[in-house]
Amino acid sequence: MLSLALAGKPNAGKSTFYRAATMADAEVGNYPFTTIDANRGVSYARTDCPCLDRDRRCDSDNCRAGKRYVPVELYDVAGLVPGAHEGRGLGNQFLDELTDADVILHVVDASGGTDAEGEPVAVGDHDPVEDLEFIQTEMDRWLAAIVGRNWEAVERQSRSPEFDIDEALTELLTGVGATPADVAVVLRGLSYPGDPREWTDEHRRALARAIRERTKPIVVVANKADIAPEGMIERLRAAADIVVPATAEGELALRRGADAGLVSYDPGDTGFDASGASTEQRASLDQVRAVIDEWGGTGVQTAIDTAVYDLLDRITVYPVENETRWTDGQGRSLPDAHLLSRGSTPEDLAYAVHSDIGEGYLHAVDARAGRRIADDHELSEGAVVKIVSTAT
Repeated sequence: MLSLALAGKPNAGKSTFYRAATMADAEVGNYPFTTIDANRGVSYARTDCPCLDRDRRCDSDNCRAGKRYVPVELYDVAGLVPGAHEGRGLGNQFLDELTDADVILHVVDASGGTDAEGEPVAVGDHDPVEDLEFIQTEMDRWLAAIVGRNWEAVERQSRSPEFDIDEALTELLTGVGATPADVAVVLRGLSYPGDPREWTDEHRRALARAIRERTKPIVVVANKADIAPEGMIERLRAAADIVVPATAEGELALRRGADAGLVSYDPGDTGFDASGASTEQRASLDQVRAVIDEWGGTGVQTAIDTAVYDLLDRITVYPVENETRWTDGQGRSLPDAHLLSRGSTPEDLAYAVHSDIGEGYLHAVDARAGRRIADDHELSEGAVVKIVSTAT
């Protein structure tokens, strides 16, 4: 399962985002380091379900009238403060938690109502643009420190006649969440000595920065957009590559209202019906509605979808056993969905379903077209595929 990590300084709204996205219990407080141990839960990426192309909706619990929600792991760890790579706050614990994250959702207090340390100040007193770079910087320094601590071992390896610098770096960096393919791509883009004894601190910092950029892409969540000073979202967007305006508190209010039957709303909707709520409750949702009207949603679902479908470039594929009915062996319509890398083939899907299915892969059928497809066929978003395997 893909893993998304919520990062940011204390009191920026990470735990509120986590609760809104998972509806799991997590402590929320208006003080730094509310979160001590990582909260881990399941959230969902949203896409259109293939059942929209059929006469009836599917049987999946993760489909709501054609809105398909595909599980991803979401975790919220302790807030990060400047100097975290040196152990300030709960920095080392925080950074270690990020090792296995596929994407980092950097939650920023767009209202400017918390200072660099996460302490509450008046709205607008702090410039949130200043918060954008420090997480990248702390992660770069953390990774560089790991490389530095292990460099003596690399130098010892270099005494062997069979020593290969690329192999040594691959072995080192796979320990911080990089794959061999990630390391290969990064090394192709760097210029560095073949002898580790000739490396400088700048070489190691450049390596750490490149690995972080490759393995820990970032979506900036401009939280508290409902109370952000005028023009602040635009300033944040000018300063970062991907910025999603959001109100985590607003999303949480809508999710709770929906659970109570007072609001008609599904995560990611561009509007909601609060006719079941009281006059006072509807009035309290006016700010949420204003954010949705301006930005096309509360931003919580958009941030997750942006991470999964844009940054990671995933597609959603649906395996079935009956290519005519689009059902599994129990007759359930489209019960399963898998997030695969763009460019994946039917055999990749087979392995995603189960390693035995992959090892026994014979061929696949495009259930939409009702025909067999080539083994090297690149699957697309919303593909419905029957896998034929010796293991089925």
